[in-house]
Amino acid sequence: MTLAELRRQLNALNLPGDTPVVLSTDAEGNGFSPLSVLDDALYLAHNSFNGEWYATDEMRTQNPENEWDEAPSEAKPAVFLWPTN
Repeated sequence: MTLAELRRQLNALNLPGDTPVVLSTDAEGNGFSPLSVLDDALYLAHNSFNGEWYATDEMRTQNPENEWDEAPSEAKPAVFLWPTN
């Protein structure tokens, strides 16, 4: 799903701004957790359902104490949604 598709679907719901956002812990819906953090970083897809998160160059510069690997050149900007649990 792209950011444009997510926006389209959310706008179509016409929900109030105080509606909670909850994430499923897996595709089967075996657990749920409220959305905690949204961040933009880099994503490298391994296949259609799995990939890796990479910090942007800016994130790595701002947080030198973290030993994040440099992103491969194929990694693309992405929006990440992190659950509370």
